[in-house]
Amino acid sequence: MHKFLKASTAALAMAVAAGAANADGHALSGDLVIFSDMSNPAPRAVMEGMVERFGELHPDLNIELTVIDREAYKTQIRNFLTANTPDVANWYAANRMRPFVDAGLFEDISDVWADPQLDGLASTKGAMTLDGKQWGVPYTYYQWGVYYRKDIYEELGLKEPTSFEEEIANCQAILDSGRKCYTIGTKFLWTAGGWFDYINMRTNGYDFHSALLAGEKKWDSDEVRATFANWRTLIDMGAFVDNHTSYSWQESLPFIVSGEAAAILKGNFAVPPLREAGLDDSKLDFYQFPAITDGIALAEDAPTDTFHIPSGASNKEAAKEFLKFVVSAENQTLINAGDALGQLPVNANSSVDDDKFLKEGFAMLSSNSPGGVAQFFDRDAPAEMAKVGMEGLQEFMVRPDELDNILARLDKAAERIYK
Repeated sequence: MHKFLKASTAALAMAVAAGAANADGHALSGDLVIFSDMSNPAPRAVMEGMVERFGELHPDLNIELTVIDREAYKTQIRNFLTANTPDVANWYAANRMRPFVDAGLFEDISDVWADPQLDGLASTKGAMTLDGKQWGVPYTYYQWGVYYRKDIYEELGLKEPTSFEEEIANCQAILDSGRKCYTIGTKFLWTAGGWFDYINMRTNGYDFHSALLAGEKKWDSDEVRATFANWRTLIDMGAFVDNHTSYSWQESLPFIVSGEAAAILKGNFAVPPLREAGLDDSKLDFYQFPAITDGIALAEDAPTDTFHIPSGASNKEAAKEFLKFVVSAENQTLINAGDALGQLPVNANSSVDDDKFLKEGFAMLSSNSPGGVAQFFDRDAPAEMAKVGMEGLQEFMVRPDELDNILARLDKAAERIYK
């Protein structure tokens, strides 16, 4: 926790501005019980630091923090939401929170979102909204996009594409140079989900994509077939590295490092290993996945971690103030810094670390609220559907002629799972 003592000046400034009271002007008191899955060293320090600083703002409040191993937390959360209920709990956005919303275990906090302090969170509001209401707040996310070999693009005279036609033209030039367009490793399935997410959101839009993964649309539909047709254009060109089902995503990185492939569609977590492998910022660059259908706003995959108030919480007043504190511009800047979470603040009024890719991702996501923020295939779909779906996506990449059978299988699974 000591690493956050340097923030005491900022905390005191915030205390002067906020006082030790809530929005109604009276002091917070009693117990505030927080259960967190931020168990790895850096996230744990972030969580402990937030509790410390919030406690400085509200000295009459007794804050009890319990940190649970991240994997164990996933199996325990339903139990502690129904018994021994905390006032605040970590979880995830979008359809990952739906089971607890539908079961009445998460509190509707639409009143918190009505506070003008949360205006800077516009890009993530859709991910926190179900049935027209908001059920939590985000505290960190990270961008996905195309990371590419800038030196190869310069050698071939290519520019960052802004349309799918330009993407395809670039890809053909890369193939003609004897390279593959994209590296990918689909051994563990989920990476194919990223390609589907982007092509489907660019073809049909965020709302359709979200409805499909929520079981409200058919897989064997004209819209989904259009997505797969766009994807097949790249597959038939030979855009992807060969034998990708043999590689994990990490094992696929040497292809871009060596220059055998020119790009990778991935989250920002791929940057550190690529830098460590020798790709400095003069060789590695980033662009937003380009538009496909005219008029479709550009939604992004940006997996988002969240805080929620259980419906059985005892101190909802203090819990709501804690959530407002979590998403404040100052706190967001602090907890997402490179020596903390090293990700992107969810508040557009925050500042971001002096890192090329974090800055690009922050600008892209902060200005992209009309397009929506998806959580990634295996978070937006229920776990069982995500598994069946990603198996089908991997199979399509290898055997695209099997599309009819794949779509029929996914619809049959959806009828059973969503029921």
